[in-house]
Amino acid sequence: MTSFRYRAATAGGELQTGSVEALSRAAGIDQLRRTGLAPIELVAVRTPAVVARVRSSAASRSAVATAVGELAVLLGAGLTLDRALAVCVDNIERPAEKAAFAALYRRVKEGVPLSRAMADSGRLFPPMAAAMAEAGESNGRLDEALAKLGDTLERTEALRRTVSAAMIYPALLLVIATGVILMMLLFVVPQFEGLFGDAGAALPPTTRVVVGISHVVRDGGLAIVAALVIAVWLVSVWLRRPASRAALDRVVLTLPVIGRLVTSVEIGRFARVLGSLVDGGVPLPEALAISRRSVANSTLAAMVGRVALGLKQGGGLTALLATEAAFPRASLSFVRTGEETARLGPMLARLADVLDREVRARLERLIAILTPLITVVMGAIVATVIASIMTAILGFNDLALTS
Repeated sequence: MTSFRYRAATAGGELQTGSVEALSRAAGIDQLRRTGLAPIELVAVRTPAVVARVRSSAASRSAVATAVGELAVLLGAGLTLDRALAVCVDNIERPAEKAAFAALYRRVKEGVPLSRAMADSGRLFPPMAAAMAEAGESNGRLDEALAKLGDTLERTEALRRTVSAAMIYPALLLVIATGVILMMLLFVVPQFEGLFGDAGAALPPTTRVVVGISHVVRDGGLAIVAALVIAVWLVSVWLRRPASRAALDRVVLTLPVIGRLVTSVEIGRFARVLGSLVDGGVPLPEALAISRRSVANSTLAAMVGRVALGLKQGGGLTALLATEAAFPRASLSFVRTGEETARLGPMLARLADVLDREVRARLERLIAILTPLITVVMGAIVATVIASIMTAILGFNDLALTS
């Protein structure tokens, strides 16, 4: 629906101004004529969007998913949409989300469809939200569509939390180990270096290497930190280029363990979104186009785009996915069964569940490998530093005994 500002003449010849919402300019003119007005001017105006100034965070995404699920329950209980939205606004505790849903409520009270208000709400909702709401509005089952949307949002956030929580321990271990090594290079090695005096030439090779690294860290620490900051900034600038990001996405998918993990995460999210849209009554080509926006990896997103294009040209979903090397072969059976039994939505949801379990299992195996690996590598570095110092001290003792 588009808003139009009009100027029209009444049957008595008086001028009247106002606004009207219609699918097109011609539909707006017809609507005015049916009310007895003679349109003089009809200009499309951009309806102010409900820009949700909500910072993307785990708490924010959880609050939105909870509010959507609650809205579905209230609609299913027989409340009108505006009343259900008012109750949701009252129940939201976080100020930013409360203000965003209040703006959504005002738009609906003005007569704007919920799907349109959600599409105009900035980044408060993902791209699939408006499409699923529109499908529910068209078939009269808005409560069911919102229930599936809320479930999809909650599952997506749960998977994101699983991935984040799984990487906390290895990251913390790496930070602590790095801190210990830096403490040794900055404070421990210099203490022993004073004992060596001017015998630098007689020091063992490993000791000279450790002492040299300690000097580099102490004398050029700020320069090293600045160089790392600049390198990170340059990489971030480089990744802003679409070609660079696409190249990185291709490389990530080829990595031995990380590649399969990323593929499972992306395909699982894609399957869940696509299944929810198909269950909500969205046509498959349009559902594929919307689901593509939920895929972060550009290589996999391009694959979905090619499948959507082939589908419009008359191809079958299973056959098109089978031609894509990036799509997991083991997942094709779910899609094929869904097409053959006309239960594509439930089978895609089941595929998403299977991939979610696979992601969790792969993460557990990855952590089981990373944790001892980090421990062994960092322990070996610390042992090398200590051994180099002790070798030099024992060397001086042997020299003193022989002399």
